[in-house]
Amino acid sequence: MPRGDKSSYTNKQKRKAEHIEEGYEKRGVSKDEAERRAWATVNKETGGGNKSGSGRGVKDTNVAAKKGGRIGGPRGGKAAARRPAAARSRSAKKAAATRKRNAAARSSARKTARSGARKTARSGARKSARKR
Repeated sequence: MPRGDKSSYTNKQKRKAEHIEEGYEKRGVSKDEAERRAWATVNKETGGGNKSGSGRGVKDTNVAAKKGGRIGGPRGGKAAARRPAAARSRSAKKAAATRKRNAAARSSARKTARSGARKTARSGARKSARKR
């Protein structure tokens, strides 16, 4: 089978590659580059050609589909993209400060809980020693 032969791909994989290719072309990527990227994406998601047959099918992943595309991560859509970069940066810094503050509060709470547990363990040991 020569390189680039698509006969070992299912119809679904071929359709998927075509849709991905169209999306790249809409964004201004050249025809050849769009085709190359589309097949690379299909290979990443489906593990290459998956013609039917017993034990030949492998579950697909959505790793490549969830990657990139929008500002603000998978949940941030148009609203995040409309905001200026400075506003997004300010929000990110504020969130980081909150996480840092909460982490410090949690660690101090753990320390006090540990010392309290130690005190009760010591007092319990003293009481049992007195009884003897």
